[in-house]
Amino acid sequence: MIITAQKTVAEVVADNIKTAHVFKKYGIDFCCGGGITIQKACSNHNIDYDIVRNELMAIDQKNKKEFDYNNWELGFLIDHIIHVHHTYVEESIGILLAYTEKVANVHGHHYPELIKIKELFLEVANELTTHMKKEELILFPFIKKLIKADQTQTPYASPHFGTVKNPVQMMEYEHENAGTIFKTIAKLTNNYTPPEEACNTFKALYAELDDFEQDLHLHIHLENNIVHPKAVALEKKVQNCL
Repeated sequence: MIITAQKTVAEVVADNIKTAHVFKKYGIDFCCGGGITIQKACSNHNIDYDIVRNELMAIDQKNKKEFDYNNWELGFLIDHIIHVHHTYVEESIGILLAYTEKVANVHGHHYPELIKIKELFLEVANELTTHMKKEELILFPFIKKLIKADQTQTPYASPHFGTVKNPVQMMEYEHENAGTIFKTIAKLTNNYTPPEEACNTFKALYAELDDFEQDLHLHIHLENNIVHPKAVALEKKVQNCL
């Protein structure tokens, strides 16, 4: 995707609907007011054009890299999950809440499923927000204590939850619930396929929901299939050695 200062906002969104959330993030109208150039839109909003351009260019690079997550150091992988996936969820929730509200209000009378999608996303957004805080404040810090205990061969304070298996089981239950909600959203959106007559905001909503679910799948995979089993094994190892 080629981005130039003289390309209009509407042209960029037409080329790749997933760029819409970048414009939404900066308050730039990509729907009815998308006929102006990107540079002019940035100037109108007192935004650095280069910053917006770089974010638009990054859309094409998203999810192209593949990593050998299983061979990463456990502490590094945890930091990656927080800085990449938790940050993505936090930033995307605000955008998607605005999209679901607007599209449901404008098009909900013709497409009643949009009302349900709005309700379901609000539910999963609230659950994920609480879920990630529990990971950041309880589970992940304890796993890092286990890592330190293993590296230094020193004892660690027993957690109030007994064993790491308990928060792990709770996190995996919540992962399953979030996944179930998104299965319903995917079904309601016909696998994120907007109607032919859909406006750009309608299309952007479905594209962003699709991205969100894809990121959620990887996010859950990293935790359920790599972090959690390694944490359980590490706890057992440390207990046996101390």
